[in-house]
Amino acid sequence: MALTRISLELTNLCRKGCAFCYNASDPRGGTTWTDDEIVALAEDCARNGVTAISFGGGEPLEYPGLFNLLTRLRGTLARTLTTHGLLLDPATIDRLVAVAPEKIHLSIHQPARLPEVHRVLASVHELAARGIPSGINLLVARSQLPAAITAASILRDAGIDAARIVYLPMRGRDTPTPDELAKVAGGPRFQSMTCLLRCAASPRFCSIGWDRGVAWCSYTRTRNPLRAPTHAALLATLENLGLTYCGEPDALPRPRLTVLA
Repeated sequence: MALTRISLELTNLCRKGCAFCYNASDPRGGTTWTDDEIVALAEDCARNGVTAISFGGGEPLEYPGLFNLLTRLRGTLARTLTTHGLLLDPATIDRLVAVAPEKIHLSIHQPARLPEVHRVLASVHELAARGIPSGINLLVARSQLPAAITAASILRDAGIDAARIVYLPMRGRDTPTPDELAKVAGGPRFQSMTCLLRCAASPRFCSIGWDRGVAWCSYTRTRNPLRAPTHAALLATLENLGLTYCGEPDALPRPRLTVLA
């Protein structure tokens, strides 16, 4: 096993509290991490071949120590974060520019809500203008395919190309098939989850929850607790860890598409 990328949920605190959230984040959430533990884990992982860490949640901008982490880990490994963007006011963008994360992903959870689509689009343009690489995660539900197709068209017409859009299928319920996702993306080549065509663990990636549960991906319920904030403990936790498919059975992948990872 040669991990190169890890995803770490800083908190399950999120003011949106979406009913479909894979880790049940809501405004009452919290965390089990300290800044020092996260830095220790990231630095030890970097010494052992990990090149990138992605901070998520919940909402990472609601984690009090986020900017401390981004500052302390600058130059150690690539730092990215995924946010709903509601907190990206001018002052917050100024702080992000100062700590220079390698990339920020903004999520569109409700493509049927055009104000949300245009809000995220404006934030992505603003971040890019300030020198921060950015992209969009577009959540696609089977019951909302027409709305997702419209939202994706708006993004592409606004200059957000395929390299900056990740099409994420809803997990747990209302899961689109890979073919349906391709219709939203407007063609057979698009970015999505690396497991879209086949549910399988990647030896290069793992996810660590706000509660320290370790899994092969962010969505599966098959998890083991991380005993210590070290690379060795992380590998030990992953050893013999299973993986349960996180979508609906009738949306099981059929390998007919080319997905840009």
